[in-house]
Amino acid sequence: MTFKQKIHSHYLQMVQDRIDVFRDMISALTEDSKNDAKGSAGDKHETALSMMHIEQEKLTNKLKEGIAQKAILDKIDALKTTENIISGSLVKANGIYLYVSVALPKINIEGTNVIALSPQSPLGAHLMGNKIGFTFEINGTKYLIQEIS
Repeated sequence: MTFKQKIHSHYLQMVQDRIDVFRDMISALTEDSKNDAKGSAGDKHETALSMMHIEQEKLTNKLKEGIAQKAILDKIDALKTTENIISGSLVKANGIYLYVSVALPKINIEGTNVIALSPQSPLGAHLMGNKIGFTFEINGTKYLIQEIS
């Protein structure tokens, strides 16, 4: 498995784990609201149910976000390499590895830090379509694209 494939696989697993956690939390809330409905009455009951529904909506939105991120990652072919940076490119710029895909937390693979960023982010937008040797500046920091895989 290549370095890029390991990164892609790690991020896919991370997003899938998040999806599973949100689904479990939503199921638990649904179960709690059913159990609570059996034994409670009055204003406290209504407030508790309302709070559960609000929490369930928040979790559902996070679940939808996770599913959307997974759909983007699923479309990426980790074996594909191009001269120009596209979604799915692993870019080394200023000694930093950037995985152009979706915005996710920094990870460490084989002792190397990797940052996943969205093509729509300011840095991602500057990277898209460019080649090795391209330089640009964001917020006073100059970047040089050193590698693309």
